[in-house]
Amino acid sequence: MVQAVAECLAGLVYINCVVPGAVAIWGPWPFVSDLRTGAMSGGSGEQALITSGCAQMGKFYNLTVGSAAGMCDSKLPDMQAGYEKGVTAGISALSGVNLLYESAGMHASLLGFCLESLLIDNDMLGSINRNVRGIEVNSDTLSTAVIAQVCLEGPGHYLGSDQTLTLMQREYVYPHIANRMSPKEWNEAGKPDLVQRAAARKREILSTYYPDYIPRAIDDAIRAKHDIKLRREVMEPGDPRWAG
Repeated sequence: MVQAVAECLAGLVYINCVVPGAVAIWGPWPFVSDLRTGAMSGGSGEQALITSGCAQMGKFYNLTVGSAAGMCDSKLPDMQAGYEKGVTAGISALSGVNLLYESAGMHASLLGFCLESLLIDNDMLGSINRNVRGIEVNSDTLSTAVIAQVCLEGPGHYLGSDQTLTLMQREYVYPHIANRMSPKEWNEAGKPDLVQRAAARKREILSTYYPDYIPRAIDDAIRAKHDIKLRREVMEPGDPRWAG
């Protein structure tokens, strides 16, 4: 961590010598190796710890910090991937990292990538961002008037309160892939698996969405000039490979 901080501070000095007052993101990436094998361990608790330490050093220097967190050592979107991603991304974000790189879809310590994990990690990062936003404390959020009205004069629960309906939209992050059914509902629905749900959503996106931010004429010009291996029709809605 000492070395990463020193190297990146030197980089800022160098940049400002070339372009005085240049705007830059301070980006220490202190990676951990498993000393038994020498292999990188991007999903380890040690990785989370030193990334968080660098984040705190960035706050000490009043810098905007970008670092890598949210990757995992697991090769598949399994339970190991979940806890490794959650630990590294969550702790780093709460320690003050402003921008997380490699935080979605990455496996095998950056040697692997999974489209299903992009969707699963989107839920995870939504929860982490909600934690980073924290709890707002003021006379409205303390809700003493609402508590008194509901408990002393009202029905004894908050489900019908106007405040509750407002907070549902503003304060809660609802997952797109994760399952919050009751055990009974889950069983009746065929016991849907998280990865299966993500795969179904992946197929839906790939079969119905085509990025159209590049106009067709420009796309044709790029393809005429360069040997683009990904054919346009592969990405267009209706390609049969995404129908299964």
